[in-house]
Amino acid sequence: METIIETCKVGDVEISIETGRVAKQANSVLVTVGDTVVLVTAVSSAEPKDLPFLPLTVEYRENGSAAGKIPGGYFKREGRPSEQEILTCRVTDRPIRPLFPKGYRNDTQIISTVLSHDKENEPDVLSITGASAALTISEIPWAGPIVGIRVARIDGKNVAFPTFTQQQQADILLVVGVSRDAIVMVEGGAAQATESEMIDMLMFAKEAAAPLIELQDRLRERAGKPKREFVPPPANDELIAAVMEEYRGQMVEAIKILGKHERHDAIKAIKVAALEKHLADHPDDEEDIKTAIGKLEKSVMRHQVVDQGVRIDGRDTRTVRPLYIEDHPLARPHGSSLFQRGETQAIVRITLGTEYDAQRLDTIRGDVRRTFMLHYNFPPFCTGEARPIRGTSRREIGHGALAERALAAVMPSVEDFPYTVRVVSDITESNGSSSMASVCGGCLALMDAGVPIKAPVAGVAMGLIQEGDKIAVLTDILGDEDHMGDMDFKVTGTKDGITALQMDIKVEGLTRKILEDALAQAREARLHILGKMLEVRSEPRDDVSPYAPRIVTLQVKVDRIRDIIGPGGKMIRAITEQSGAQINVDDSGRVSISSSSMASIDKARKLIEGLTAEAEIGAYYQGMVTRVADFGAFVEILPGTDGLVHISELENHRVNQVSDVVNEGDEIVVKVLNIDQTGRIRLSRKAAFGVDPSEVQNMRA
Repeated sequence: METIIETCKVGDVEISIETGRVAKQANSVLVTVGDTVVLVTAVSSAEPKDLPFLPLTVEYRENGSAAGKIPGGYFKREGRPSEQEILTCRVTDRPIRPLFPKGYRNDTQIISTVLSHDKENEPDVLSITGASAALTISEIPWAGPIVGIRVARIDGKNVAFPTFTQQQQADILLVVGVSRDAIVMVEGGAAQATESEMIDMLMFAKEAAAPLIELQDRLRERAGKPKREFVPPPANDELIAAVMEEYRGQMVEAIKILGKHERHDAIKAIKVAALEKHLADHPDDEEDIKTAIGKLEKSVMRHQVVDQGVRIDGRDTRTVRPLYIEDHPLARPHGSSLFQRGETQAIVRITLGTEYDAQRLDTIRGDVRRTFMLHYNFPPFCTGEARPIRGTSRREIGHGALAERALAAVMPSVEDFPYTVRVVSDITESNGSSSMASVCGGCLALMDAGVPIKAPVAGVAMGLIQEGDKIAVLTDILGDEDHMGDMDFKVTGTKDGITALQMDIKVEGLTRKILEDALAQAREARLHILGKMLEVRSEPRDDVSPYAPRIVTLQVKVDRIRDIIGPGGKMIRAITEQSGAQINVDDSGRVSISSSSMASIDKARKLIEGLTAEAEIGAYYQGMVTRVADFGAFVEILPGTDGLVHISELENHRVNQVSDVVNEGDEIVVKVLNIDQTGRIRLSRKAAFGVDPSEVQNMRA
């Protein structure tokens, strides 16, 4: 098979997609930007599986060798996927999954492997486009292509495919999935961007992605295989229509039941009744009977919303469910909150740690330290289910990452708040948007912990139902509305703007007007929730919990770091032993002192200040005579710092011999007269006569 390469430019970035050279037993492409190369393969079994869902798996792996790096640790080999790899799997899966034909049950697998990484051009979005390209040229039935594109706003300018360095300067950063005609997925964050600014970025992403759609069309013309014929499983349409008509009245009444479990029980009873009645005459059509009830439930719910403006729990389209908030419900965590919205509840706890508690990640780019973490847990009991817990799921990682991004935008700098902060959100009840409950509860818990956040943050999940020309935007959606609706988007932000956005869209033709209406309605709901939150806690506590460590920071000159550490770390160990405090010094000269005792911190600070203090002209010091010469005495005024008191500066009268006034080991008060360019210090004893003792610095005490 010949090697085929297609290339295009998106802004200033050149992107190429190649097929026919590598992994020829699969449908494969190599996607290249700069020196970053991602291999993406798509394989699907010839025979379908007997399953009620599409068996699609997406895997993404970053290997250290791609960046010339050997993994840390004992094994020197990559293990389970990292959090970043799992998030990339999810962001690749979400836009491609809806484009498989309904009823397709063939085992399908997408694997993305980073072969080369230049540490500037990010491989994650290349995985999305690569998955689309591999499926597009394959025999697998699929309704693509799509494009994965990252866009950023940097100094007011929109940039497509920003480098890693550019991303650090962005105030809006989004990963967008784009089809030929529509936006199909969004994931990203911003520094309190307005709704209009966010929509402008989405429209920019849609336009910028067009060359990559055309590239995949050219690739399909040159290398595409004939699509495998797919015939959906035959359905008894007459039976489905008859069952839907027969049970419509019962379904209308069931949909009106407000409680989730009670409503589900009523719908289940309708399904059981339909099966009992029709299975005898149609023993081979059990799935069609179940399908009929599922379609009926969806149809009734959707038409009730767009025609009557009434939702399955009785709300109109704009109302947020009742809120219940507790501030500091738990005594020992450093901060805590309970946040409930309708049947969704989160208990959130904060732990404050020192720099030694920061998470160290061994990534393809190098070692990374995280001082802010949000961990989200979704136990089975929160939905009334009984199932085994098998470690952290991909869904939990994804929801936690969204909530973390929402709150990270308002976290204080390390200089302003030198703590490692861990947020743990346990979902104790769930019926719609537990990630947004984690954001609201997380914000309240941070304020309870005394974290000086820049502004309070709230979040809300929105939905959309489109039936013909009728469109309804839904505020604070339930789980069933998410499942049966056409769009799920989650928006978090402060009163001034958006901090995070996640969107999955099942319909095409999402116009700017619909986006504007949806985001405006989301802002209205967000401000309502924020108002209720601020009634409970309006600002962060003045101080951290008494159970949290205390941290004090000092700034010293870089060339004095060696004085604190000492040869082989001898000095810093001695300070730790004497004070009982933890000491950390970074390369910028920032010294962090932490302990549960302020007395320990004060002692360590005094020792460090003594080691790093520098003489000031005009200041008075209590010093020790270290050496006597014919022309004067050398006095140590600070640890490791001494100056000369000339014989003429010892007394107010003429001195014949220095030893007539001072000797080695004497402690005297002196004044700093001058410090020359070489650092030599000129002192005076007589200029310190009569000085107020409160003005004398004694670092040796």
